[in-house]
Amino acid sequence: MSNAVRFLSIDAVEKANSGHPGMPMGMADVATVLFKDFLRFNPYNPSWLNRDRFVLSAGHGSMLLYSLLYLTGYKSVSLKDIKNFRQLNSICAGHPEYHPNTGIETTTGPLGQGISNAVGFAIAEEFLKNKFGKEIFNHKTYVLAGDGCLMEGVSHEALSLAGHLKLKNLVMLFDNNSISIDGPTNLAVSDDYKKRFNSYGWDYIKIDGHNEKQIFNALKKVQNAKKPTVISCITTIGFGSPNKSGKSSAHGSPLGLDEINLVRKKLKWNHKPFEIPDEVLKDWKKIGYKGKKNEEKWNKKYKKIKSKIDKVFNSKLKKIFKREKNKSIQNLESIATRKSSEKILNEIVKENKLIIGGSADLAGSNNTKTKNHKPIKKNNFKGNYIHYGVREHAMAGIMNGLALHSNIIPYGGTFLIFSDYCKPSIRLSALMGLRVIYVMTHDSIGLGEDGPTHQPVEQLSGLRSIPNLNILRPADTIETIECWQIALENKTTPSILTLTRQKVDPIRKKYSSDNKCSFGAYEVMRSAKDLDCTIFASGSEVSLAIKVCHKLATEKIYSKVISVPCQELFDKQNNKYRKNILEETENKISIEAGTTDCWTKYIGNNGIAFGVNNFGKSAPYKDIFKDFKLTLEDIVNSTKKMINKN
Repeated sequence: MSNAVRFLSIDAVEKANSGHPGMPMGMADVATVLFKDFLRFNPYNPSWLNRDRFVLSAGHGSMLLYSLLYLTGYKSVSLKDIKNFRQLNSICAGHPEYHPNTGIETTTGPLGQGISNAVGFAIAEEFLKNKFGKEIFNHKTYVLAGDGCLMEGVSHEALSLAGHLKLKNLVMLFDNNSISIDGPTNLAVSDDYKKRFNSYGWDYIKIDGHNEKQIFNALKKVQNAKKPTVISCITTIGFGSPNKSGKSSAHGSPLGLDEINLVRKKLKWNHKPFEIPDEVLKDWKKIGYKGKKNEEKWNKKYKKIKSKIDKVFNSKLKKIFKREKNKSIQNLESIATRKSSEKILNEIVKENKLIIGGSADLAGSNNTKTKNHKPIKKNNFKGNYIHYGVREHAMAGIMNGLALHSNIIPYGGTFLIFSDYCKPSIRLSALMGLRVIYVMTHDSIGLGEDGPTHQPVEQLSGLRSIPNLNILRPADTIETIECWQIALENKTTPSILTLTRQKVDPIRKKYSSDNKCSFGAYEVMRSAKDLDCTIFASGSEVSLAIKVCHKLATEKIYSKVISVPCQELFDKQNNKYRKNILEETENKISIEAGTTDCWTKYIGNNGIAFGVNNFGKSAPYKDIFKDFKLTLEDIVNSTKKMINKN
């Protein structure tokens, strides 16, 4: 059975003339025992709520996963798909790419990401088990990781938190083959893995990864674990290859036809490429049928509580947003948008029981923890807030796992400058189309005295360049409420809310049932019917733009102010709407306390982009704005010169 996995992987890589045969050949025995004797799943319903999750963190070995899915009977992966490995639009991509209801649980490839996702899956299981009972939610999360995954810093962050929370249903299968791309791992690593994992609070089991009995006994032992467990599987990369096994040459390129023939001879596999003997295929399919029966048995319990689960899973929030907007209009005040966020979060969390908040040790600064939050702790998962510690990268990867698990909505906070630490996982949120919400406060030089190390300058522009990611920069409380609504209602696009440390004045003083931020950009005010200039601004700079508009009007230069809370949403509007915003005047300026390159598409080459194109400075924030000429006087004077010139 394990040779079926090996040769499907070998043959697919050879046909594609590209790929990584070594890991599937090395871990085929471990994966076969796992799927045959322990993993609970149903190929006929890949989205079974209580299935065990299998995460391939070592995503380069993707043919291992595709082979297992095909052999056990998943409709998502056919033999034709395997023959099209690494070809355009094939589900069998070079690295696993998440598709709902397929058995591919998450997108992996950037090493270590799958470990953090797996921690998210394991937290989700404990969280839902606490809510609905262990008769409904009681499954394991298995993550297959390699030496490279464990070298990545994100593995340390995620494993440390998993041990702290005692995630007993989390199991790592460590492909301990001591080989990396450059050669033996001892070129770069001399870690004592047992001591490392024990220090995190993990159990450590070491086995021969090609000994069926040892594999079985280790997996049997973890079924009753009291803490997370790593099974260190001593394997041979490229197992069965006479000339390449145990060498880096087996890692990332086809074996070649001559070597494949030698492997067939050594492993006594007398079958043509992609040919699986009927009796072997039959044994694999039996595993899939067993999973179908397991779900049918579980369904009898699930039906008794289904209506309760559906009610929680489908919680609606629309009334909250209208109510809170109306309340804010009645009580206009100048407050930081991070504080506005906390206020609306308090109401959202009270209503929706599947929202899990968190912060990377900045709860008080990000305002992410409300009075309706209780922390998730080891042995107590009644809470709805995760203290991630100073682990921004793991936080982002764990949130991806939480979102992938079911209907859980995760959000996590840090400073916008530290989005750089989160970036690899943010990119994967966008690639997978997940409802993950990043709350990034202290969003500009407006944070003041902490200086350029903490003042984001290029971050907004960089994040806006990521496809399928909404960057939401609200200007006041009303816009903050609307931006939260956008983030929560968009199920296929992650969102980043960038919020101020400093207080901002309200820009909207009349109630509107429409969510104006959902248009991405909209007119806040105009000083006359016929205009000379359009002023674009976002976030804390919108109130400055309004002051500029009023000042210009006193000098008989008339303008309109366009608040742009989300460039991505504005760019998706129809041509008529965009033209009304963009083409009314020839003269255009933009104001945003960040790099200015992302505003050229709106103001053109002849407009003026007021911003910050250098690192910030340490000083009171008003002094910094003045130093960068982001003041009423400077902007008005430069705008007048532009208009007079044109």
